[in-house]
Amino acid sequence: MSADKTPFYVTTPIYYVNDVPHIGHAYTTLACDMLARFKRLDGHEVFFLTGTDEHGQKVQKSAAQAGVDPQAFCDRVSGRFKVLLDAMNFSNDQFIRTTEDRHKRAAQDLWRRIADNGHIYLDSYAGWYAVRDEAYYAESELTKAEDGSLLAPTGAPVEWVEEESYFFDLSKWQQPLLDLYDRRPDFVKPQSRLNEVRSFVAGGLRDLSISRTTFDWGVPVPDAPGHIMYVWIDALTNYLTALDYPETGAGSAYDRFWPGALHIVGKDILRFHAVYWPAFLMAAGLEPPHRVFAHGWWTKEGQKISKSLGNVLDPFDLVERFGRDPVRYFMMREVPFGNDGDFATDGFVGRCNADLANGIGNLAQRTLSMIHKNCAGAVPEPGPLTDDDLAFLAQVDGALDDVRPHIDAQAPHLALEAIWARVSAGDGYISAQAPWTLKKTDPARMATVLYVTAEAVRQIAILMQPIVPEAAASLLDQLGQGADDRRFERLGAGHRLTPGIAIAKPQGVFPRIEVEAGV
Repeated sequence: MSADKTPFYVTTPIYYVNDVPHIGHAYTTLACDMLARFKRLDGHEVFFLTGTDEHGQKVQKSAAQAGVDPQAFCDRVSGRFKVLLDAMNFSNDQFIRTTEDRHKRAAQDLWRRIADNGHIYLDSYAGWYAVRDEAYYAESELTKAEDGSLLAPTGAPVEWVEEESYFFDLSKWQQPLLDLYDRRPDFVKPQSRLNEVRSFVAGGLRDLSISRTTFDWGVPVPDAPGHIMYVWIDALTNYLTALDYPETGAGSAYDRFWPGALHIVGKDILRFHAVYWPAFLMAAGLEPPHRVFAHGWWTKEGQKISKSLGNVLDPFDLVERFGRDPVRYFMMREVPFGNDGDFATDGFVGRCNADLANGIGNLAQRTLSMIHKNCAGAVPEPGPLTDDDLAFLAQVDGALDDVRPHIDAQAPHLALEAIWARVSAGDGYISAQAPWTLKKTDPARMATVLYVTAEAVRQIAILMQPIVPEAAASLLDQLGQGADDRRFERLGAGHRLTPGIAIAKPQGVFPRIEVEAGV
C-alpha cells in the first residue's frame, strides 16, 4: 500500500436470515464490491465486510415455523448468502455471523462501555413492537389495516409488549447527533437522506428499550440473567467485531480501519445506522463511522416487488439467464445510486447490448481482430502521433482522475459514465481514422491508429475491472497484460502498451443478449 493511501473499510448491512437472498441483497453487496475492487486497484489497503444477522425474535419464530432449532435454521440460510457471493463474483474479505462467539464478546464489551459511562438503566417497557422489523414504534406512527389491526409505517403488524427492559438514554443524544450532522454534512448521503435523518432527530428522541426477556435467541446482556440484547445493538456491533474489537491498540485492525467505515445500507434501515449507531458509539466513548450511504429500492417492470405479486427478482436466476458481468454492469450503471430503480427486461437488454456488446465489446473486437490479421499477430510499432491521436490518448489518460471522485462520492453510475465516455470517444476515433481504409492506402498509419486504439482498450479494460471483472480480465489477457500490469498505477502515458506483444485471434467478451418477445 502506498504511504499516501488511506485504508478503506466498506460494509454491507448484515443480512437477516429469516428469508433467502433477493435482488436488494445483491445490489447492496455489489455496490460495496465495486468500491472495494476499485480501491484495491488504486493502491489502498481494503477491508470489505458482509455477513448475516442471526439473532432476534423474528429468527426464533421463523425457525420454529420451519421445525428446526434456531442455530440449524441460521446455518442453512446463512449458507445461501455465501452462495450469492460466488454467484455474483463478490470479493469480500470477511463474512461475519452474529452467532459467532467473537461477536458475542464484542457486543457485550460495547454494552459494558455504554453502561459504565452511565447511559443504560433498568425500567419497564410498554409499547408497540413489530417483530418483522425488530423495531419499536410510537402510536402516532401506526396506521389501521382494513381489519382494524395496527400496522407499522413499513406495513408490518405490531403487537403490544410489556416487560422489564434495560433502556439506552437516546433522548440525551439529540443535540450531539445534530451537532454531528452539522459538523460532518457528508456523514449521511445522499443529501435527501441526511435531511430526513436530521428532521427525525430534531423532532425529539425517546429513550430506547435495548433488552428483551420474552425470548432467548440472542446475545445475553452482561450480568443480567434473563435479558437478551435488542437485536439492533447486537447487529450493529458486527462492524467492530470484524476488526477484532475490543482489541483496539496500535497496529490492530480496529486501529487501521476505524472510524473510516463506509456503511452502505438500504433506505429502510437508515435510522438504525444514522441515529442509533452513532449514539451507541458516542455513548461508549468511540468515534462514529465515516459515512452512512442509503440507496434506493428496485421495482420490476414498474411494479413494487413482492412475493404476493409473484414478481420477485432472484439474483441467481438473473445471473444464470444473462451472465454475471452484464447483471453487475446494469445494476450499477442504470440508476443513480441512492435513487429507486426499475428492472425491465427490455431496458436491461438495451443497456447491455448498447454499452457492452456494441460498445466496448465491438471496439475491442474490431481493434484486436485487425491487429491479429494485419500486423503479424502482434501489437504494432506506432509511427508519429497526430493531433487527433494525442487528443484521444489524453482523454483516455485522464480517465482515472475523472472516475476517482465519483467513487469517493459513492456515485458508481457516474464513474461508469466517465469510463464509457472513453469508449464512445474510441468509437468516434476509430471511425474517423478508418484503419480498414488505411490498410490499402497507408499501412504505417493504420498501424499507428490500431496501436492508439489498443492502448485505449488496455486502459479502459483496467478501469472496467471493478464492475465487470471477468470480461476485463479476458480483454487484458488478450492484450498480453500480466498480473502486475493491471493495477491503476499502470494507467496513463508512462506505461504504454509494449509493441510486439502477441495478439492471438480475439474472442468476444460481450455477446449480444437476445430475448424472445414476451419473455
